[in-house]
Amino acid sequence: MFRAKSLYHLIVYSILFIVVLISFFTFIIINNAHDELQEKIVVLKEDFTSNQKELLKNDINSVISFINYYHKKYEGIKPEEEIQKEVLEAISQMKKSENVNDYIFVYNFDGNLLFHPITKDKIGDNRISMQDNNGKFVIKELIENSKKYSGGYVEYIWYKPDIDKNANKISYSNSYKKWNWTIGKGVYLDEIDQLVREKNEEYNQKMSDYTLQITSLTIMLVLYSIFIYKNATILIVNDVKEIGKYFKESQDNDEEIDQNRIIFGEFKVIANYANDAMTNIKLKTHMLEDLNKNLEYKVDEKTRELTKLIQSQKDFIKNSVHEINTPLSIIQTNIDLLKMKVPNNKYITHIESGSKIIQYIYDDLSYLIKKDRVVYEKEYLEFSEILTHRIDFFDEIAVSNSLYFISNIEEDIYIKFNKTELQRIIDNNLSNAIKYSFPKSPIFVRLDYINDKEVEFSVCTNSKKIEAQNKIFDDFYRENSARGGFGLGLKIVRDICNKNSVTVKLESNDKETKFTYRFKINEDTTT
Repeated sequence: MFRAKSLYHLIVYSILFIVVLISFFTFIIINNAHDELQEKIVVLKEDFTSNQKELLKNDINSVISFINYYHKKYEGIKPEEEIQKEVLEAISQMKKSENVNDYIFVYNFDGNLLFHPITKDKIGDNRISMQDNNGKFVIKELIENSKKYSGGYVEYIWYKPDIDKNANKISYSNSYKKWNWTIGKGVYLDEIDQLVREKNEEYNQKMSDYTLQITSLTIMLVLYSIFIYKNATILIVNDVKEIGKYFKESQDNDEEIDQNRIIFGEFKVIANYANDAMTNIKLKTHMLEDLNKNLEYKVDEKTRELTKLIQSQKDFIKNSVHEINTPLSIIQTNIDLLKMKVPNNKYITHIESGSKIIQYIYDDLSYLIKKDRVVYEKEYLEFSEILTHRIDFFDEIAVSNSLYFISNIEEDIYIKFNKTELQRIIDNNLSNAIKYSFPKSPIFVRLDYINDKEVEFSVCTNSKKIEAQNKIFDDFYRENSARGGFGLGLKIVRDICNKNSVTVKLESNDKETKFTYRFKINEDTTT
């Protein structure tokens, strides 16, 4: 048996040989075949398109030459309309094949269809505004190109009858200016696809041949690998087992590994490292045990401190919210009194707007504090009236921000819901609409029945696109930190919607952002 003294020489040279050999042949064969195919396809497409363009141009110019000849021959002898009618009849007889896609069409410069052998029922229709699937005004471009000295080509997408679907098409048009006629003819380019498929089949056949060759080479390399396995793998496994046996036994004793029982020099180096490592591991294990005991004590101590701090923060927020309510009520009462004495004062309006913002924030914080301790019972609510009232509440805030509401609220819409939670959904959407809308733009609010079981509430604004739509409902997330807020409003909305089976839809682009909520009229299940 071949006994190698260096694992490095045996394995590395074998792997390098196999990898380099296979990679080289595979790359050369596949790359050359692919490049050859691509070049053929490009040349094929260019030649096909060029030939078709030349044929189209020759056909149309022949037709125009015929029209010019016929017109001159009978001009002054027959009425102009009769000459034109006879010319169109002659064109219809010029069809060279039975192919439904091979035809000539005629328009006047205004876009009216004068001749088309396929769509005879459309004769006389104005088609100047007809567009293809990409929005191209096909007839208009054909007419404009026909007015040029040598005519012109237009590429577009058009319906192909024999395959009953749209396909790429190129048409050439020129004009007979004495009659203001545009004469054109087109050809579908999907025929080139068949030629490309044939080339692909040739390529696939080549690849099959190459695959057979590579497979043969691979079999030879596998046989070589088996030889390596017989002479090296068994020796490697024996050395690995010897080292593994040492690691297992070293847990119970301090004996070092016997290097005379290891064959490969690389594994002898590993054995030396293993002896050193096991000695250090045993030493550091004792150190870690002492450190873990001290760390557990520190973690417990810090956990108690953190728990106490969190509870203090909760108490602080709870007390703060409670303390805000009294002065906020005083401010709002005095604003009402001032408005009675000094109506239509912009400074009072701004103060009232600010106090309402504080009231809205207070309501959010109050809900957050109570939501885990209070059961929000459902009742039948007049959604229409509540929404109208909340729009009135936010109206002065909107005016202060150079905004205005446009509402479309269907009357007498009732749903079974909790009033506090419904108000949180409405308020957070109206507040965000005011916060992020472009100045002097409308805020569209809509409420209507979808069917006998559901109603839909939506708020639409002219604002920047929401980039991170998957994060907008997360805790403390704000799309624009410069606009203020805590990033809690939409988190509250999402939690309420999830709990009450309300579906939420967000649509946002460069022009507008729309939040849509679909409520079940008689939802009794909390999920």
